[in-house]
Amino acid sequence: MQVADFDFDLPDELVAQFPPALRGGSRLLHVEASGLLHDREFADLPTLLRPNDLLVMNDTRVIKARLFGQKESGGKVELLVERVLGEFEALAFVRASHAPRAGSRIHLDAAVTLQVLARQDDLTRLRFPRPVLEVLDEHGQLPLPPYIVHTPTADDEARYQTVYANRPGAVAAPTAGLHFDQAMLDDLHERGIHTTQVTLHVGAGTFQPVRVDNIADHRMHRERYTIPQATVDAVRATRHRGGRVVAVGTTSLRALEAASQSGELRAGSDETDIFITPGYRFRVVDALITNFHLPRSTLLMLVSAFAGIDAIRAAYAHAILARYRFFSYGDAMFLEKSGRINPAS
Repeated sequence: MQVADFDFDLPDELVAQFPPALRGGSRLLHVEASGLLHDREFADLPTLLRPNDLLVMNDTRVIKARLFGQKESGGKVELLVERVLGEFEALAFVRASHAPRAGSRIHLDAAVTLQVLARQDDLTRLRFPRPVLEVLDEHGQLPLPPYIVHTPTADDEARYQTVYANRPGAVAAPTAGLHFDQAMLDDLHERGIHTTQVTLHVGAGTFQPVRVDNIADHRMHRERYTIPQATVDAVRATRHRGGRVVAVGTTSLRALEAASQSGELRAGSDETDIFITPGYRFRVVDALITNFHLPRSTLLMLVSAFAGIDAIRAAYAHAILARYRFFSYGDAMFLEKSGRINPAS
C-alpha cells in the first residue's frame, strides 16, 4: 500500500492546542466492528465496556526531554532526547547549524556539559555527567508535539501526563490515557471492569514523517517496553472469563502485540520496532481506545489495520464534519476490532 492511501485534509482549527477544561471532558466516537458510528461523550465509556473486560494502560511518564545548549564553537543547539539508554547515556535528535561531531561537547550551562559519543543514523548518542533523568528534570522542557504551537506551561506539565503515569522515560504522552481521571477509574472498578499496566516509553520517532511512498519500505524507531507477569496473568484470566482485552492507546497495543509475536503473550522487557499495517493479524487486543491521528502516519495505518480501512476513512470523514478535536489534546475513539482482514496490498 502507498502512504497516500492514508492521507486526508484536516482544517487547522480542528487541531486541539489545549486540553479540555476538565480531564475526561472530551467527545468519543464509537466505531463498531461493522463500521457503524455513534457520537458519544468520553464519560459514556463505562457503558461501552462489559464486566470482566480488561483495560490495559501504559504507565510510562513523560520526561522533560527537550534541552537547549551551545556547542564549543558557541553555536546554538536544540536537543530532543529520543531514548534513555542507561543512567548516563541517551540518544537524541540534534538541531544545529552543523551537526556536532563525535568527541565534541555541548554545554547546557557552566555546570552541565554533554559529551557527543557517536552518530547513529539520524540520532546522536550523548553521555551525561549526571543521571540523564536528573539533568532533564533540572534543565529540560516538556516536549509538546510539533503541532501544538504554544510554549509548555505548568498546566501542560500536569495535563500532558496520565493520572497513572509512574515510570519515567517517554518523550511523548500515551494520549488515549489523558482522558481518564481517578473518578472514572473508580467507576470502572465498581462495574467489575479490570485494569492492568504495561510500560512502553514512547519515542520522538512517533512524530517522524513517513518519507517513503510504499509503506513496506518504512522502518520504525525502536522503543523500550515491559510486560509484567501480572499483566500476562490478567490477560489469561480475561480470556477465561470471556472478557475482552481493551488497549488504552496504540502504545499499549503495540507493547502487547510485540510481546506476543511467538504466538502467546510473554512477560519481560525488550525493544520493539513493530509496524502494524493492514493485513496484520492481532493476537491479543479486542478493542482500542485511541485519539485521532496525523494524516500519512504510522498510527493511522495501525488503526486502519485494527478497525478496517473503509471504517477508519468513514470515521475520520465523519469526525471532521462533526468538528471533533484532533491529535494529542483532542477527542477519542472507541474502536472494535474488525472481523475482516484488510489486504496488505
